[in-house]
Amino acid sequence: MSLPFFAPVTEKIENEITRGAGVDLSVLRLDSMHPLVNGNKWFKLKYNLREAHQQNCRTILTFGGAYSNHIFATAAAGNLFGFRSIGVIRGHESLPLNPTLSFAVQQGMQLVYLNRESYRSKHSIELHGELKQAFGDLFIIPEGGSNLNGVRGCMEIVDYAGAFDTICLACGTGTTLAGIVLSLNPEQRVIGFPVLKNAEFLAQEIHNLIQKYLNSGLPAPTYSPAPWKLIYDYHFGGYAKVNNHLLMFSQQFQNSHHIQLDYVYTAKMFYGVMNLLQQGVFAKGDRILLLHTGGLQGNIGMEQRLKGG
Repeated sequence: MSLPFFAPVTEKIENEITRGAGVDLSVLRLDSMHPLVNGNKWFKLKYNLREAHQQNCRTILTFGGAYSNHIFATAAAGNLFGFRSIGVIRGHESLPLNPTLSFAVQQGMQLVYLNRESYRSKHSIELHGELKQAFGDLFIIPEGGSNLNGVRGCMEIVDYAGAFDTICLACGTGTTLAGIVLSLNPEQRVIGFPVLKNAEFLAQEIHNLIQKYLNSGLPAPTYSPAPWKLIYDYHFGGYAKVNNHLLMFSQQFQNSHHIQLDYVYTAKMFYGVMNLLQQGVFAKGDRILLLHTGGLQGNIGMEQRLKGG
């Protein structure tokens, strides 16, 4: 199963900060792959959709918040590949629907709402059984595509990258980071920037995900996992939290480099990297690749929220 997309391009970022730090900085534009199913979301969906197809299951169900990039991409992919799609949304229905959920419905996704307490059971066998009883034969994709199929897909991301020493990316579940760690060689390294507040727990979850993949029997990586670490200082208050400082940075970056950033993920990581470059954290001559994981659809809803719309 493949998506007709444009191969993501790598663009060099050069400014006063990169010149002062003496590094070679580039961005891998996963946001430019497809108008609807792009970024790391396609890589996390690819093998899940393939397995659903192999099981002759024509209904996919997944979980997400009201502004979820994953819900948006799953609805679009379901429509493109002929799946019936169901989105289990955290929280209560709020009308009119925001742009993300409105798009999902337009793509044919059926929305089901769970209160926040019930939503915490999204991984439970009991809830999955109830959903299958209600909707019939389902292929369930976890929130954010965070499973071994998702890791396997994300191992393919660096196939589109050139030479680099360090790759930096924003982290939600850590699935993308796990896949990239498994796809590099030990001379390279990965730095993740969690967008969640108090995300120290994420390091153990990523470690467990990597080990689980290595023991799964799925296609093995060529090398042993690359070294990686998380930097927790650039969440801007937590998931989907932004402030005027971040918005101003995003606008200035777009004006200077003609690359739009999403506020929830990439803007925070890009800000963090620029700040660390100014601090001299990276070695001179380091070839740094920033991963643009898409998610631009969420900016519309975020801007509406900030304006009180």
